[in-house]
Amino acid sequence: MGINIGICEMEAKNAACRELRSTIIRVHVDSEKGFEDIAQYEELVELPVAKKAVGDWDAFIKRNRINEETDAVYMSKVKKDEDIALLQPLAKKVCTGWIPMEGLSEERKKEVMAIASKDDIITGWDQLEFDEMNEMCANCPLSWDKGRGCIGAFGPDTSKLPEIAAKYDCPITASAPESAKSQKKFTPADAEALLKEVEILKDALPKEGKVYVNRYKGPVERMEAVAKISVAEGCGWYFF
Repeated sequence: MGINIGICEMEAKNAACRELRSTIIRVHVDSEKGFEDIAQYEELVELPVAKKAVGDWDAFIKRNRINEETDAVYMSKVKKDEDIALLQPLAKKVCTGWIPMEGLSEERKKEVMAIASKDDIITGWDQLEFDEMNEMCANCPLSWDKGRGCIGAFGPDTSKLPEIAAKYDCPITASAPESAKSQKKFTPADAEALLKEVEILKDALPKEGKVYVNRYKGPVERMEAVAKISVAEGCGWYFF
């Protein structure tokens, strides 16, 4: 297992992704009761019913390019008009559990969010393709890890850097493994303290030996970059 460093991008005023991450597109609920008028529905035909209706099942899934592992025939996936005409009378409307947030009043949004599954919230950021995400991260002023984004590696959990840091009285770096486990959030004030530790460690590593300079120069530079962003943006940061 490895330890990484990240910033709290939602607290940073210049984060390129902040607006997209703040825009909730849809949420999932365990029950649509009370929200039937705004919930999403999908028409489907149960698998045994569909197989009986179409006859040659292999030919059906091939011409409609439907995954053979499907648990039902979703009408939105059926491409051929003749198959749509055949299956439409057999379809039933089923709630997907998703509720679109666009166009809802603020009061209605609050009601939905109160019962939403916190792990099933889709934002504008989630809807981007990976290439779009990478491009946005590369051009973001908070992309401290050489244009790769605002998350980077501290090192493996077997790293000796915390041990070295403890030797030179650098408590934040020394406690990185424990902070990662406890999910401790650090402040800009902590970042200022970390910058002081960085200077100490830059001086200390050569004293410990060239091998440690080569091994831990990168993590020390990444901690410095995170700390500078934290101070400049007034945002938190963390090990994880």
